Amino acid sequence: MTEKPQGEQRSRSVILGEYILENKSTVRAAAKQFGISKSTVHKDITQRLPIDNPQLYPSVKHILEINKQERHIRGGMATKHKYEEEKLRKS
Repeated sequence: MTEKPQGEQRSRSVILGEYILENKSTVRAAAKQFGISKSTVHKDITQRLPIDNPQLYPSVKHILEINKQERHIRGGMATKHKYEEEKLRKS
């Protein structure tokens, strides 16, 4: 596997940060949008963005904290919808 030049990683972290901020997106949704792994998005945002764009980082971090607080609700809703759809298919 070849390493990308540092400049590309930096610009990607800023692009991801701006996307998450503008769309109030989750790490998973950003990964899907850009066709990269969740791990890559998370590493770019938490490790590279504070160095690449320290002004943008606090806003993006705030969005990620909100998502973290709400994830159990989203998981519960997904489970609820799963069983509702299963019930509809059986009837």
